[in-house]
Parts: sequence; C-alpha cells; structure tokens
Amino acid sequence: MSAGEGAGGTNVGSSGSREERASRPRRSPVIRFVLLALSLLCIAILVGLGLWQVERREWKLDLIARVEQRIHAPAVAVPGPVEWAGVTAQSHEYSRVRLSGSYLNDRETFTQAVTALGGGFWVMTPFRTDEGFIVLVNRGFVPPDRKAAATRQADLVEGATTVTGLLRISEPGGGFLRANDPAHDRWYSRDVAAIAAVRGLADAAPFFVDADALPNAGASPRGGLTVVSFRNSHLVYALTWFGLAAMLSAALGFVLLRGRHHAVDRMR
Repeated sequence: MSAGEGAGGTNVGSSGSREERASRPRRSPVIRFVLLALSLLCIAILVGLGLWQVERREWKLDLIARVEQRIHAPAVAVPGPVEWAGVTAQSHEYSRVRLSGSYLNDRETFTQAVTALGGGFWVMTPFRTDEGFIVLVNRGFVPPDRKAAATRQADLVEGATTVTGLLRISEPGGGFLRANDPAHDRWYSRDVAAIAAVRGLADAAPFFVDADALPNAGASPRGGLTVVSFRNSHLVYALTWFGLAAMLSAALGFVLLRGRHHAVDRMR
C-alpha cells in the first residue's frame, strides 16, 4: 500500500510539474525575435561607440604630439594677410611665431583672466608689424590693481621691438558663462574680431599671439602663462563602452541558454 502511495505520489508530482510548466506564460516568437534584435542592436551600438573612442584617442594623441612639436620649434614669421584664410586651430594653433614692429599702447584691451597667479586680466595690445598689418598681442597677466596704465608705465614698450610667442585662435562670444559686452568694454574672452571693431583696427589679423615671458621693469604684465593642456579620457570611455557591450552580451547569452534548457524540458 505504501509503495502504491509512493508511486501515486510520484505520478501526481510529475503531472503537477508538467502542468506548472504548461501554465507558464510563453512569449510569442515575434516578441522573442524583437527582444533579440534589440539586444544585438544595442551591443553593436556599444561596440561602435567603443571603436569611435579608440579612433578619437588616436586623433588626440596625434594632436598632442603636433602641438608639442610646434611649441618647441624655432619661431617663424607670423602669417601675413595672404595666409589668414588658411589659419585654423588644427594647422596653426600654438605655433611659435615672431613679429617685429611696435605696440599701440593707447588701444589696450583687458579681458577677464584666471591664472595660477589668481584672478585679473590679460593685456591685449595691438601690435603694428613692419609689414603694416596689426596683430593683437596678449602681453600677459596683470592683477586688478595693475590694470591702469599709470601703474605700469615702466612696462609700456615704446618704439620698435620684436615679439615671440604662441599663435592662438580667436575666442568669440565670451567666457565664464558671460557674454562679451563691447558697448561697455567688458571682455570675458579674447574675441579678436569684436575687439578689433571696437578699437578701430581695420587691418587686424584674425588670430592673436600669447607673448613669451620677458623681464619687465615693473614685473607686469606677466607673459608666458599659456596653459597647453588637452583632456584625454578616450581610453576610459572606450573601456566603458566595451565593458557594457560585454555585460549585455553575457546577459543575452545567459537568457538564450536558459531558454534552450526550458525548451528541452518541455520536450521531455
């Protein structure tokens, strides 16, 4: 009797197990296909983003190498008007240049600056070259109490001189979350075109030059403070995208394997 009960109990349990499996909701083949396609699409997108970041990293490393070469190269003549159309950030920024002529000290412009020396201003002074055109030269940094020309008379370079420095691309619009205000002579970026218009510099170059550090009698402005730094987090981004793709692939593989096991169980 007990054996029969045991056999009967086994049959009931087996039947119940089959009934439970039969009662489970099943996804239609269409839904399973859509989910599989979306998962594969997401994996492909993540892998594509990872490969894009690898390419960006190679581009950034090449840019850094080119800029380093320009910074340490001998100074060349500053581009003249016939070359201005071809001056771009990619081809010219941070090139070491040389220009001879004289400063127009009565047309200085001060733009907001935050440096290792603290807050203050860049002194942007028009420089008329011996060739006749004008280049805005960032002579360097001054603190607020040295902004007035009367406080640094000893540092106003008069007459013929030669300047060397790094060619920089114009910074239109503004900075520090504030727009330039030419009408009130308030500048938050080194916007060459806007400054030239306000100062009446019709023949100004579309770029400016950060002057090298020079010994000044009054120690201002302080040149040579150009910060050359390029953020390069592309490898971290690439590993993140590849990691997400690997995780999604593993999850998809687990789901497919589990579904295969369930299919085999239903066939038994």
